[in-house]
Amino acid sequence: VLQLVESGGGSVQTGGSLRLSCAMSGYNFSCMAWLRQAPGKEREGVATITSYDTTTYVDSVKGRFTISRDNAKNTLYLQLNSLKPEDTARYYCAADGFDRFCTVVPGTTGRPFGYWGQGTQVTVST
Repeated sequence: VLQLVESGGGSVQTGGSLRLSCAMSGYNFSCMAWLRQAPGKEREGVATITSYDTTTYVDSVKGRFTISRDNAKNTLYLQLNSLKPEDTARYYCAADGFDRFCTVVPGTTGRPFGYWGQGTQVTVST
């Protein structure tokens, strides 16, 4: 059974940090991504990573967030540092079996993904 399960969300103050995890089972995925959706806004891509560990980020998180993967554990991570209130959103992991077009496209979700997690909430307060 293909399954993606996120964890690690929570409530923090401005400037705080969180580490999101996405445990994947049932398949060795190639392109993996984190996306987020804030209330009243469209879902957007945050970061992507290919099977070659090539990463891309949306400009608003560059230098603050880091995407990584542990293939031995079949787990995807997103380290969130220097959090801002505008980072408040539900964060989703997504994955698929090929690397083509595995890149963040600003303001969109980018390429379609075949597999999604249920999301984890990140709330940043002032």
